[in-house]
Amino acid sequence: MTTKAEAITALKSKYPTLRSGDDERGYEDLSPADYEAQIEIWADNQLADEAKAEVEAQAATDKPALLAKLGITADEAKLLLS
Repeated sequence: MTTKAEAITALKSKYPTLRSGDDERGYEDLSPADYEAQIEIWADNQLADEAKAEVEAQAATDKPALLAKLGITADEAKLLLS
């Protein structure tokens, strides 16, 4: 899993500057404070996505182990839940 500092470093490397605006009104670079805030938000989102993926992967491996512990098959578990 990536640390927040690693995520921030990678994002800053990939996006050395950020701009806001549109073609009609033009673009302007974000202020240093806004840049740092946006990078931190992206890093937090990246870490949350990684954590969610880990939980989902763990759940996928836990399910067969739980069924085996209960001594039932996946089909039997589906019948119990319906």
